[in-house]
Amino acid sequence: MKKYKVGLVSLGCDKNRIDSEIILGNLSENYEITNDPKKADIIIVNTCGFIESSKQESIDTILEMSEYKNKYNCKVLVATGCLTQRYGKELLALMPELDFILGVNGYGDLLKLLESKLDNKELNYEVEYSDTGINEGKRILTTGTSSAYIRIAEGCNNTCSYCIIPKIRGRYRSRTIESILKEAEELSMQGVKELILVAQDTTRYGTDIYKEKRLHVLLQEISKIEGIEWIRVLYCYPEELYEGLIDEIANNPKVVKYLDIPIQHISNNILKAMRRRTKKETITAKIDELRKRVPEIALRTSLIVGFPGETEEDFNELVDFVKEYKIDNLGVFTYSKEEDTLAAEMDNQVDEEVKEKRKRIIMTLQSKIFFNKNKNKIGKKYRVLVENIENNIAIGRNYAMAPDIDGAILIKCDTILTIGNFYDVEIIDTEEYDLIGVVQNEFS
Repeated sequence: MKKYKVGLVSLGCDKNRIDSEIILGNLSENYEITNDPKKADIIIVNTCGFIESSKQESIDTILEMSEYKNKYNCKVLVATGCLTQRYGKELLALMPELDFILGVNGYGDLLKLLESKLDNKELNYEVEYSDTGINEGKRILTTGTSSAYIRIAEGCNNTCSYCIIPKIRGRYRSRTIESILKEAEELSMQGVKELILVAQDTTRYGTDIYKEKRLHVLLQEISKIEGIEWIRVLYCYPEELYEGLIDEIANNPKVVKYLDIPIQHISNNILKAMRRRTKKETITAKIDELRKRVPEIALRTSLIVGFPGETEEDFNELVDFVKEYKIDNLGVFTYSKEEDTLAAEMDNQVDEEVKEKRKRIIMTLQSKIFFNKNKNKIGKKYRVLVENIENNIAIGRNYAMAPDIDGAILIKCDTILTIGNFYDVEIIDTEEYDLIGVVQNEFS
């Protein structure tokens, strides 16, 4: 029997990427995986539905892939993920190009549905909401062999007024330590050296199944796995940071001195309207504590400008915070009015032009901060993980850089470097977002 070829397009966040890798893993025994959509008999689009721009990107991608039905080999076009979970049969009715859809909890049914569709059988599938279960299983990595994301929990219990995630992904539920360690060991055996821990809120890990925060314990256990050299933690809510976790970051040599703390705003007025469970005083105190306890720590955060009711005073308070605290890596988003959220019904919605202007102001300020921080790194040496080589330039990252979002180190070298190895690199220059370095010696 002919093995059909499957191509997959993954959109959105790293949690979605993990789901995409599980989908590929589930299909790999029955189908041939291809990166070329022109050769694919089956095309799957794993969608994002978080904000308006991501919804539009998902729709545009589905429409683009539908053209392969007429021009090339595609027989079945499937959409999965957050957009389909959010809109269900409504999306299917609006987009007849799709043969069927799956929600975020339905990947176990994919093989059966594909077989039925290829046999021209009638499909009857409902996208269901679920507060239980976490997608797990064999994965085909799409991040290369050096680093991989690992999901430690699914869903979210926070009720931020702008966010739709709890209605898509369900309530917060942690994986067991044993389950995570098993996956971490499997990834290590595939050559992965950096594990990036993700969830909607990593700091809350363990509170549901162990009745206490256990992220520090999880870090201790993962660090025992041979082959894992770096452990990076993303999406730590600042108000949930606790002594044991900060101790582990400070003292565990495998835990990189890097933390992602999405604060969204600093004005107490806006934080309250956002229904964030924190205040300016808590955020700044946690940043001060982290920098005192872990002097070399690199911090990343994300901000939202133009939230309903954000006044010039609120915005200027945010500008002052960015100037004073000089966060190492910072992303800025304009508020997106999302249906079925409390914020969408709020008065005093901010004009799009004002939102964009405020975003430009913050980004211009952050660019100067980032440039000065990079300039101060000239002459310093870092342990760098090489991930790619292009035109005799090796591309890598140090502890202060998460993949895809924090820039890279471009390494000029006279000798051949090995992808997946660590090197001692001295910084000799900077570009807009990247550092330029030369190799001093190889670590591993």
